[in-house]
Amino acid sequence: MLLPTRRLPATPSRPSAHPYISPARPSLRFRRQHGRAATARATSATPPVFGDTLLGLYEKERLGLSRYADEESREDVFWETLDADLQYWTRSLRPVQWYPGHIAKTEKELKGQLKLMDVVIEVRDARIPLATTHPKMDSWLGNRRRIIVMNREDMVSADDRNAWATYFSSQGIKVIYSNGQLGMGTMKLGRMAKSAASTVNTRRREKGLLPRPVRAGIVGYPNVGKSSLINRLLKRRMCPAAPRPGVTRELKWVRFGKDLELLDSPGILPMRISDQTAALKLAICDDIGERSYDFADVAAILVQILLRHPAVGSEAFRKRYKIDVDSDCGKLFVTKLSVHLFNGDTTQAAFRILSDFRKGRFGWVALERPPT
Repeated sequence: MLLPTRRLPATPSRPSAHPYISPARPSLRFRRQHGRAATARATSATPPVFGDTLLGLYEKERLGLSRYADEESREDVFWETLDADLQYWTRSLRPVQWYPGHIAKTEKELKGQLKLMDVVIEVRDARIPLATTHPKMDSWLGNRRRIIVMNREDMVSADDRNAWATYFSSQGIKVIYSNGQLGMGTMKLGRMAKSAASTVNTRRREKGLLPRPVRAGIVGYPNVGKSSLINRLLKRRMCPAAPRPGVTRELKWVRFGKDLELLDSPGILPMRISDQTAALKLAICDDIGERSYDFADVAAILVQILLRHPAVGSEAFRKRYKIDVDSDCGKLFVTKLSVHLFNGDTTQAAFRILSDFRKGRFGWVALERPPT
């Protein structure tokens, strides 16, 4: 038996003189001033219209696109509120502080060596570029030429790399992305360092002096990959390197060909880290000594960050550890994982979560985006 079908008009109905137009997405300023509730009301002010008319099809398309807008909105909210969340979460924790004796000696010697450098290569962790720059670096360098190397480029997404490249380019700072373990970006760094200081020997010739190798100092926080970068650049192990902070303990000049001299330096940190959100990021990314923080506390906050992170979420934890995420409290999850895998040892559970993040088991996740 044939089912009755709805008879369509011979010609499509014309839209009314004032057709329904979907409201534009509220601006970022509106969302900041009025909050999520007002944003939701503004977005859904007019009820959707469905049907086979042109307006109905348009509305269906708009609703499909709105899903992408919602995802973008969630991402915007995450980055806008991350630092405020971290400040709230770290209020009751023991402050993260680490300042071994050799750093004080290094800082004093490095200030003297900076006067001899033609160009300074500052190495940062690509996951946390702002947290891995010394607050006094700008005053130390003055007008000296600087190149920023964003190491561990394999641990962040293409969107993160593009965002930071645009940010530093707008400030007139040259940036190179590198992978010190695999050597990606090292040859480009060598060429850029020579190019940045090319005027040095031009001025020496004008004064009747013989040319000399360009002197480049490599500086940065502990464990951001300074020594590994030099070893890859030289294609041999000239500087001690290991995946933990505090391995390099003295300044060392090494020669790269006839035209470039490199200064490897130990990681430098402020004597007192006043910004505890930055200190927490250093602990999460293993850019500060392990004795400076409690594993369980740092892992719990990392869980809370990743649960809210638009690129991770609770499903990543279910797949990784085969247990459900019952709440957005990181401490509860660390405790649950300790019972599930480590006989109640929360330190071992916390270390596993931190290690998995550092090895990219949750995907390539940055913890910072450029300020707006």
